[in-house]
Amino acid sequence: MPEDAMHVEELTIEECHLALAQARLGRLACARDNQPHVIPIYFAVDEAYIYAFSVGGQTLEWMRDNPCVCLEIDNVHLASDWTSVVVLGSYEELPDTLEHRAARGRAHDLLQGRAMWWEPGTLVGPHREKSAELTPIYYRISMEHLSGRRGAPSPAKQ
Repeated sequence: MPEDAMHVEELTIEECHLALAQARLGRLACARDNQPHVIPIYFAVDEAYIYAFSVGGQTLEWMRDNPCVCLEIDNVHLASDWTSVVVLGSYEELPDTLEHRAARGRAHDLLQGRAMWWEPGTLVGPHREKSAELTPIYYRISMEHLSGRRGAPSPAKQ
């Protein structure tokens, strides 16, 4: 086995939660009409939910049509030293209503603990007009299935 060989192992659910809690940036995937769409998002984790923020656009439209989503994070130190977690879940918008006030407050409080939490949710792109209203839309993703892997250098032969 070469000296730089790598050992890959499955993460426990607890290790997946820890990796998510430590991550700042993830890649959110959604799909509509058999077309996938992936964007980077900043997020925060609390128990069974991932909380995030946007001001509208293609991704929100697609998640409203099809709430089945996926979030992926990775932390790469070296080619043979990395962690990756995939979350399958369901999108839930948290509108500014009495019913969702507590969840919106929780989302805001958790996200406030992250530097630059409003980016890239406020960036203007091809599917969002520059003049579009920048009303904050908080949402959460229920974590229905988690899986993760860790790569580490293989122990040296003795």
